[in-house]
Formats: sequence, structure tokens, C-alpha cells
Amino acid sequence: MTSSAPQFLYGTAWKEDRTAECVSLALKAGFRGIDTANQRKHYNEVGVGEALQKAYSDGLVKRDDLFLQTKFTYQRGQDHRLPYDPTAPLAKQVQQSLASSLEHLDTEYVDSFVLHGPASGYEWTADDDAVWNAMRAEREKGRTRVIGVSNVSLGHLQQMADTPAFVQNRCYAQLGWDREIRTFCREHGIVYQGFSLLTANVPVLRHPLVQEIAGHMKAGIAQVTFAFARQIGMLPLTGTTSFEHMQQDLSSLALTLPQEAVEAIESLAG
Repeated sequence: MTSSAPQFLYGTAWKEDRTAECVSLALKAGFRGIDTANQRKHYNEVGVGEALQKAYSDGLVKRDDLFLQTKFTYQRGQDHRLPYDPTAPLAKQVQQSLASSLEHLDTEYVDSFVLHGPASGYEWTADDDAVWNAMRAEREKGRTRVIGVSNVSLGHLQQMADTPAFVQNRCYAQLGWDREIRTFCREHGIVYQGFSLLTANVPVLRHPLVQEIAGHMKAGIAQVTFAFARQIGMLPLTGTTSFEHMQQDLSSLALTLPQEAVEAIESLAG
């Protein structure tokens, strides 16, 4: 079972008390994909739900118009505000985390449920298997359409017994825009979601070549970056808090770079 994602996702991390306001602006700008996590340390999922309720009541969108993605985060990635009983088995923690997310978002299902990073930075562990199997069970119950992973290495993906629908990684130009992972995803029919495309790559995006491409296309650096990401097979995320920048980011969907420009940007740093 697949869940069709839009071409752009709005990321809700690090917005704290502005979360509801920012998600409302994103929906008004035209975003229909919202990425969040049940990790109060970095996300305010309740705020996302408040914005969704307002959008529904205002008639701006219906639930079926939206792609909602949330995440399960291990205790080591949380602060004291846990969405589950830390003494419970991992499978129960997954169940409790998703149940809490569904309540926050006031929905019977999410479109995508993502493991917010494996237990180890070096290998796929027995704990990850337990969590993944619990996530599969949630998919079978219909509480999520698909399941995915985030913050993974190639080794993690190669060790997984199952193929995720999505991989979401911070995307560094210095690593060839995460070329190894993107290649694996393309070969296995996995959708690659890239985040921090702007903030993680400031030196590259200031390169005269990128500036020249932007000038030639009569577009901003962010628009060129997101168009480039899409053209190399990526589903990009943006987390801007500016309504104007939200509109500009979405306008990148109408921008197509010449192939030589795509190749030039891809080769800038690895």
C-alpha cells in the first residue's frame, strides 16, 4: 500500500509556539504535505493539529487533501516530555507514540510513519527490528498508510529486511547531495526526502555558478535549489517561517533547470 506524497513537504521542527501560525501560513500558501514528529524536544505536534483544525473549520482544506507524516523517536532523542511509557517494551512505545500523534493531529490515520533515526549510528539493531515490526503492525491496522526511516546510512538500509516507502535525510552537498543514499533509493523504488537543503549547504549555494544559474533563470537561490533537488529525484522539505518564502519555494515547482545546470550543481561539492 502506498501513500502518494505531494512534490513538496513543509517541515515543522524548531518552531515551538509559532508552530500553529507557521503551519496555517504554509497551508494558505498551498502546501499540502506536513512533516512533524512526536518529539516535543524539537517539534510541537499539538500546534500542528491546531493549525489543521483551523484549516478544516475555515474550509481551506479537507483531511483527504493532505499528506501528514509523523515519526517515532527513541527515548535518547527525547527530553522529559515523552509520548510513551519508557518502561514499556519498544513495540508498546511505538503504539503509544502513534496513538498520541493521531490524537494531536485529530485524525484516524497518518499517511506516513517514520522511524526518526536508528538506535545505533553504525548498524541496524535488534531494537530497530522490534520498532520496525511494530510500525508494520500499525500499517496493517490502517493507522498509517506507509512507513519509512530517517537519518540513516547506506549500511542501515542494506541491513533492513524490509524496504521503506520513504527515506528522509539531512542532505549535504559535500556528500554529493547524499548520492549514495539517493542511488540506493532509486534502485529500490524508495522516495528520498531531503531536509536542510538550504541551511546545510550555504557555502555551495553562494558559489558563483549557482548565482549565475539563478540569474539566468530569473529565480532565487532557494527556488533553484528546490528545483535542482526535485530534478535529481528528491522530495524536498522546507521549514521557512516566512509566508513570502513559502510562496517562492512552492513556485520552484514550475521551474525546470537545464540538464547542464543540474549536473553543474550536483558536481560542485562531491
